Amino acid sequence: MIVWLNGTHGAGKTTTAALVQRLIPDSRVFDAEKVGETLMDIRPKLPGAGVDNFQHWPPWRPLVVETARRVLDFAGGTLVMPMTVLVERYWREISTGLAQHGVPVRHFVLHADPATLRERIAGDTVIGPDSPFRLAYLEPYAEAARTWLHAAAEVVDTTHLTPAEAARRIATAVVKN
Repeated sequence: MIVWLNGTHGAGKTTTAALVQRLIPDSRVFDAEKVGETLMDIRPKLPGAGVDNFQHWPPWRPLVVETARRVLDFAGGTLVMPMTVLVERYWREISTGLAQHGVPVRHFVLHADPATLRERIAGDTVIGPDSPFRLAYLEPYAEAARTWLHAAAEVVDTTHLTPAEAARRIATAVVKN
């Protein structure tokens, strides 16, 4: 099974994923961003080098599906995948690809109100405060949330939750079913 943690940058996906992994037996964290980083490291650069997000490269989505299913075939258990996907077509491509391989997916969105997201981004000590990259995704996230994302996932509002509380809610929902 895959537990996909979606949501905008700064919502707490990476922190929550590590905590969820500790709560679900036989689980591992797989960050699909590493697949994108691999594509970005290809030299000379792939066509469309001006692309601002590796998710727009057509190979990224099937490579995420293939990597996840191969890891599950090899290791079994559950993959906890913290990854922002705000383009509905990209999410459908990934989720359909996983379903075609018989991989069940529990899709969660970590949501927080805009003021909380801005506060979290401003206070980030790892990436640094006021990351222009992260701030640029607040409006696309809000649009995706309004139009498709919240309907396509189980929403966990983290505005007033600690990452540990969010992780417990997710793990409880996954283990219960």
